[in-house]
Amino acid sequence: MHLVSANTAPEKVAAPSVLESQHGSVRPLAAEDLERVAALFLTKFRRRRRLLDRAIAETAAYMREIYLDPAGQSGSSNALVQINRQGRLGGFLGVLKARYELNGAALNAAIIGPLMADPDTDHGSAGPQLLRAVHQGEFDLQLTDSANRISLAFARPMKYQLLPVHCLGWTCIFRPAAMAAAALRRKWPGLPRLALDPCARAFDALAKGRFEPPVQLSSSQRVHREPIDVTQFAERLPTLLSDYSLRPSWKDGELPRLLALAAEKRADGPLHFGGTYDETGKMLGCYAFYGQAGDIASLLQIQASGSHWGATLDGLIAAAWDMGCVGITGQTQSKFMPQLFGYRNLFFRYAGGTMVHSRIAEVTQAVRSGDIFIGGLMGDRWTRLSSDDFGR
Repeated sequence: MHLVSANTAPEKVAAPSVLESQHGSVRPLAAEDLERVAALFLTKFRRRRRLLDRAIAETAAYMREIYLDPAGQSGSSNALVQINRQGRLGGFLGVLKARYELNGAALNAAIIGPLMADPDTDHGSAGPQLLRAVHQGEFDLQLTDSANRISLAFARPMKYQLLPVHCLGWTCIFRPAAMAAAALRRKWPGLPRLALDPCARAFDALAKGRFEPPVQLSSSQRVHREPIDVTQFAERLPTLLSDYSLRPSWKDGELPRLLALAAEKRADGPLHFGGTYDETGKMLGCYAFYGQAGDIASLLQIQASGSHWGATLDGLIAAAWDMGCVGITGQTQSKFMPQLFGYRNLFFRYAGGTMVHSRIAEVTQAVRSGDIFIGGLMGDRWTRLSSDDFGR
């Protein structure tokens, strides 16, 4: 692992060549693997007992888009497959390349996504073998914000640093019965609205006093919120990251392309953007969330400068409320944890492991001190693989 000058663009990270072991080999994902990987994904993460051709085809096409054909990249995929001694697919590890910078030095990062093994062909070796292969590549740091408990067990012996606060999700309830109904419809899409919505409206009317609008935007008239578009968000977000020493380095239109991919996600509704401003028109913070009336909004990214996290969080929640969302959920960050404690009807839960691994001492120290921008766009929860039900 090494640091290079920020004035020098990092070279394409070479995907590992074929790595052999007594359990099989690891190599970059190839086009001919996509259908088998897609079928394994649907079985493991969507609990599909009956695999439909259209679901496999849609999942495989999406994996091609993010793992084989990412804009601006060439050469082998950074995603990996494990092939057992019999030549069958044993496991898969989704890897997205990203750029970071630390105190002016450029870093290549691997964002680790789905890690899965086929129980019919693997006997516990595929997961560790795939993770070791990533570590043997030319990445300066590896990170994930969506590790399940099995992945946590694999990563612990490899000295990943766990970020406990980022492992939590938060949910703010606006209309409790309508939120429960929305959650049921997500789990069972065929449930008729006529059977749920009237009861939900009646209960929420009775509970209105307890669940008033959860927030009023900062009482200071000098702060206001406005909707913004994707271009404005992409321009302003990087300028709000100066509080972090270890932060992403988006170049050559990477952030707009990333946001375009994030907008393809369907499960949580359309993607919306907003900002908070002072009386001079200076942006104090910005946010992006998925949402639509009658459904649960989902935070993609929030960022603020200095002491303006409270006003920015107020703006986000007010925007979701005004849209008619029944509640909002998101990933926690240490920067706005104190503000979250001030809301009524807000609950925390374990949402997925956020971990970082690096052999560079300065990176390790920045992570240990919480001086890292991670999660949201610097994770994999923005992908359709995190939530969408393919083929339906």
